Amino acid sequence: MVADTELSHPFTNVESGYSNDSSEVSEVKDVISDNSEELNQTLNGKPPRHLSVVRHSLITGAFLSPSELDSCVTGVKSPSEIISSYTPIFRSGSCAEKGPKPYMEDEHICIDDLPQYLSDISGFSSCASFYGVFDGHGGTDASSFVRNNILKFIVESSCFPACLEKAIKSAFLKADYAFADDSSLDISSGTTALTAFISGRKMIVANAGDCRAVLGKRGRAIEMSKDHKPNFASERQRIEKLGGAIYDGYLNGQLSVSRALGDWHMKGSKGSACPLSAEPELQETWLTEDDEFLIMGCDGLWDVMSSQCAVTMARKELMLHNDPERCSRELVREALKRNTCDNLTVVVICFSQDPPPRIEIAPSRVRRSISADGLNLLKGVLEGN
Repeated sequence: MVADTELSHPFTNVESGYSNDSSEVSEVKDVISDNSEELNQTLNGKPPRHLSVVRHSLITGAFLSPSELDSCVTGVKSPSEIISSYTPIFRSGSCAEKGPKPYMEDEHICIDDLPQYLSDISGFSSCASFYGVFDGHGGTDASSFVRNNILKFIVESSCFPACLEKAIKSAFLKADYAFADDSSLDISSGTTALTAFISGRKMIVANAGDCRAVLGKRGRAIEMSKDHKPNFASERQRIEKLGGAIYDGYLNGQLSVSRALGDWHMKGSKGSACPLSAEPELQETWLTEDDEFLIMGCDGLWDVMSSQCAVTMARKELMLHNDPERCSRELVREALKRNTCDNLTVVVICFSQDPPPRIEIAPSRVRRSISADGLNLLKGVLEGN
């Protein structure tokens, strides 16, 4: 799967401070580029990730008001630009199935009311939540250890809660080192890790591996994480710079992901740079009333379903019954129908007590015409001249 981002992104890449501010011309180029990648994915037998998103953007973009259009292309909004009265309400549901595999290696965590869960932590926001999906491989030791300890390492950081970004990034590395030090565990097992920490309207998604978080924004899929596959250009460059190699899409011929916690048989001494990294990439956004839900899933879901397909399906389900747990079950069921080959874990987090509203799309006012020369050319082709 190609882990490119959508045409317009209301979020910030924490590492690079990236924010999108493209013109119409550059957007058209992006569409052409994205469609080329989708065609390649289809030819390779993988579900296209963004084609439906591109189509949706092209169809509905003409009906956005100027203020809505500005909010789509100027990147993440600052807190002062967001309506101060808006406060998200967190409620979640999850579903995990072993699928066609003989045993289950996934773990996940859902905490809707973090202040209550961390009752001994003072000075923390009264509105916060934490979620995680951990896709284990080579056994369950790594995924279970990280699931049970990652939040503890976050809140114990000297940067918490003043600088969540630093606290989260350091917690991934601390969890990786602590796992290596536990002699009672099989440190050759490994796990990917995807977490979402939400404090008030600020949401920080951290990812190391190929689990994925997708934000549902009024029916549009906004990817909040990037899959870490060895073949991706940025990961390949990092891997080869550190002396690693990629064979048939596998890091050093062994692992299908380029970032993971654990797998210490593939890593050097602590603190040394190695091709397999436990360092997460972070994406940050400020939630608004347009942000309806977040889907977090392991690659067992995304191997058979595009991000836009999952958001469209989840939105329809929530409009019917408004139950995030039932919604997560339906996504898992659909992935099984599509013959996924992996364990399945899906978490759906809603940001309101109400179901998503119906979206009214105005009739198109775009008129298409053909020039006289074009009409004559078409006529000649049809007549065989």
